[in-house]
Amino acid sequence: MAGNLPIKSFRCGNIQGAVWLNTREINGQKVSFKTATLRRSWKQEGDVWRDEVLNLRKNDIAKGLVVLNKLMEELLLSDEKESEENE
Repeated sequence: MAGNLPIKSFRCGNIQGAVWLNTREINGQKVSFKTATLRRSWKQEGDVWRDEVLNLRKNDIAKGLVVLNKLMEELLLSDEKESEENE
């Protein structure tokens, strides 16, 4: 992917996703396939930008969505429960 531009990208705040077109030679034939990256950026002390990148294949995305939804449920439900307990 170095020097390669994504075929599509999306951004929401400090989270960015991109779709990449890749080619690989298999048995003498070039095969094209798509992959995705998910990037989170943040600024550290001294105005230094940092980022983390997660490279995903097509089948990884559905699994990641399931896990992210469960994480979101846990965080939101535990926040609601904590708010109710503090009342």
